[in-house]
Amino acid sequence: MKIKLNKKIIFDWKVNKIAIIGPGIVGMPMAALLADERIKIGTDEPAKVLVVQRNSTNSGWKVDAINSGKSVIGGIEPGLNDIVERNVADGILSATHDYDQLRDADVILISIQTDKKGFGPDYGPLFGGLTKLAEALQKKPEDKIPLIIFESTLAPSSMATVIKEHFEKYGLIEGENILLGNSPNRVMPGRLVERVAGSDKLVAGLHPETPKMIKHLYSHIVTNGELFETNSLTAEIEKTLENAYRDVRIAFATEIVRYCDDNNIDFYQVREIINKRLSQQDNANDDPNAVPSGGLLIPMIGVGGHCLPKDGILLWWRKIESGADTSNSLIIKSRDINNQSPAETIRLAERDFGDLSGKRISLLGAAYRFNSEDTRNSPTLALAKLLKEKGCSVTIHDPFVKTDDQNLMEYGFLDIFTNNMQESLQGADYAILCTAHKYYLDNYNKIFEYASKLLGMVDGCNIYGKDISKKTPVKYIGIGRGKNKPTDSFIDFVFRSFNAIEKGIGNELNSIIEFLNDNYAADEFNKARFQKVRVLADTCSTGCSIVNPDKISKIEPFNGFYSELVECAANAQ
Repeated sequence: MKIKLNKKIIFDWKVNKIAIIGPGIVGMPMAALLADERIKIGTDEPAKVLVVQRNSTNSGWKVDAINSGKSVIGGIEPGLNDIVERNVADGILSATHDYDQLRDADVILISIQTDKKGFGPDYGPLFGGLTKLAEALQKKPEDKIPLIIFESTLAPSSMATVIKEHFEKYGLIEGENILLGNSPNRVMPGRLVERVAGSDKLVAGLHPETPKMIKHLYSHIVTNGELFETNSLTAEIEKTLENAYRDVRIAFATEIVRYCDDNNIDFYQVREIINKRLSQQDNANDDPNAVPSGGLLIPMIGVGGHCLPKDGILLWWRKIESGADTSNSLIIKSRDINNQSPAETIRLAERDFGDLSGKRISLLGAAYRFNSEDTRNSPTLALAKLLKEKGCSVTIHDPFVKTDDQNLMEYGFLDIFTNNMQESLQGADYAILCTAHKYYLDNYNKIFEYASKLLGMVDGCNIYGKDISKKTPVKYIGIGRGKNKPTDSFIDFVFRSFNAIEKGIGNELNSIIEFLNDNYAADEFNKARFQKVRVLADTCSTGCSIVNPDKISKIEPFNGFYSELVECAANAQ
């Protein structure tokens, strides 16, 4: 495959070595599948796949684990362990701590975690890895032009500014002796192999040839999804938008469920009717292990994970940096609403059970997502902290989370965590279901066997469904589990409010895109277009339907209740 970068640089692309920096929930399945496909580009021999992991206290063990044929991802991950074992045994997949082995790599995937710090990105760990990569590539063969693909989430404009400038400090020039691209991941814990192979995926870069090269490579592993070529800025915007808008939709559902709980209204009936009107239905009402994708999502004890709590901030980063007013941003306001959810869970429990101070509480599920070991930003940990501040005796159980989990350690909760459900429930006054692990479905009866003194249960993750109260031997309450049917007038209010939020997001996104183009797009190829972003967002399997910018009609409060998000949308126009 001949690649023409400019009038002077034409090279034959050969892929003998593919490297992945960071074997987390993105890097591990990507490495496994790239090895399993025995990729041959410009050569008759399949490319070797090398995983690079720094020798840190928390993650250094991953190198030995991979080299012994084991996946380093916990929880339930169908197929992943078998793929790793097979390809290590065949000598295609291996791992190392030595960054110097990257000097002759043809393709390098970056899957190092990025975060936020205040109202901007925190690229500390990312640049730690990129510095070691750049030092290694200073020793690369003269005729080699490595393709560097960022699977990591980047704040819009990062590739064209801070990433590109970082490599330039080491004499590595984009479009001359390296190519910088990005293909932001759409993986999901519990379904990693399925999501890599089956999800639509963006392939992007700063140079027009880069998306074509990434597409050629990734077409070997993205076998049931479509690859969409675009530029880096558009990919950065779209990726952060997916999670930002999901955060907004959860926040709106949270506003509605709080009203429903205060007025004994069945939120799930509201959700079913609204999503049917929106033609955005899913089966998450009745299946706790289904991923909600409808317009109105499912509110739980809070919003966790690595992406949703930060990506809205990353999308807004450059505008915030410029001094823009964020007071009417739906994206920023949603963070405030969702951060209140652990405290609101306690309020809901105390409404029915009385003051929880001094009670023994068992929290079931420490991971933020079902069937996963991932505790990053888990709302369970925030909930436990609030309960302990009330003088409660708290235990946390999870069948998948490791007993030395670093997030449990940071909260100081290692001594109250256990993998033994009986130990957690023994003597408990109340149990709060925090994570919809299949384990808790399969062991429902054991909860009451182990917790002989249990007085009540709170379903904070929609795990057991509307009929559970009929067979639960203790008082049962759940978020959104009111008894009354919603009125037509309330349904109409919620529907019009959701429409206002859709338009508000369209308006907010359009303003961000215009700002980024004006300040960070070097040429026409690298400009983002609202309609292109909209089309790409619609390929997100968990729902990201963006409407065009539009004027928002006034919505009157319903029995004194008014959505803060609708108010932001109306005030921003």
